[in-house]
Amino acid sequence: MFPFSESPDDVIEVLNIVPLQGPAGIVAPSCEAAIALAVGEINSGTGILGREVRVTTVDGGRAPREVAREVSALLATGMVDAITGWHISAVRRAVARAADGRVPYLFATTHEDLPNEPPGVLMIGENPAGHILPAMAWLERQFGVRRWAIVGNDYIWPMATGRAVRRAHQGAVTMEKYFPLGTEDFGAFLRDRRLDDADGIVLLLVGTDAVRFNQQFAQTGRADHQVRVSPGIDEGVLLAAGPTANDNLYIVSSFFPNDRSGDPDRLARYHRLHGTFAPQLTYFGNTGYEAMYTMQSLAHSCGSLEVSRMQAALETGVTLETPSGGRTFRGNHSMQFNARIARAVGVDLHIVDSVH
Repeated sequence: MFPFSESPDDVIEVLNIVPLQGPAGIVAPSCEAAIALAVGEINSGTGILGREVRVTTVDGGRAPREVAREVSALLATGMVDAITGWHISAVRRAVARAADGRVPYLFATTHEDLPNEPPGVLMIGENPAGHILPAMAWLERQFGVRRWAIVGNDYIWPMATGRAVRRAHQGAVTMEKYFPLGTEDFGAFLRDRRLDDADGIVLLLVGTDAVRFNQQFAQTGRADHQVRVSPGIDEGVLLAAGPTANDNLYIVSSFFPNDRSGDPDRLARYHRLHGTFAPQLTYFGNTGYEAMYTMQSLAHSCGSLEVSRMQAALETGVTLETPSGGRTFRGNHSMQFNARIARAVGVDLHIVDSVH
């Protein structure tokens, strides 16, 4: 192992914002376990810029203003070098304002592809053109799904993604409804007669909200003739909902744990570190793993984690090397889209095709 010093100057301090409570808290165990794997691997070499990486977890499951207030206080110490994590876009917006370009902020998961992200915010996940839109096109080709209903949570990412769906499928959306995080009863959507006109449902709910929706949807018997597709569900959500809730459900993602095409040994390394009964390494956890390696590559390319140097490097068209391959950017947005679509079988996901 690289002989790191104990001086604070020889440490890269990273804030990892993940929800530890609320509807999205279901993803936290995978997120924390995956980032621990990345940090262990990076520190077993030369770290980042020759410095040891240390991670502090910030609870991103609270109100956005509370998360931003804590991040602002930690940044005021002058000891934080970067921010990353999986959390909802409402939290991202609040944290980005609090960070104000002082440190790089790698938002690790799917996003809504809105323009003019603040300086220092690096969007390394997929936008709608990289996940839900090609998945819908695939379902239309395979099963003739042409008319859609949309259900989601009422914050930035689901609503902006819904707009992207409407633009791409003009006249084909029969209805859409958005619910507050923590909703327990989705009857207002499931009993709406306009739902009968849809062949499929675009599902933009988070965590336990998606669990409850899928359980209630299954109870209506609609899964026999209406497909669901989502970029926001992982194996943890399937397990929480139970196998009877997941019939005719498709998931689009850039990472599935049993997909050996990118980094075939990652899952084995994960279990060597955490054991057989570790939390499932899902897409949401893997985003943190990818973010840490993207950060390492960015620092290596720039010779620094200073935001001004990062922005200059991105403007030159730099390619950042990560375990999943080269990552290129348009502005602050990653252009690496390599999505696959999987069908839920009980509480597992079986990859059926690639989508572009």
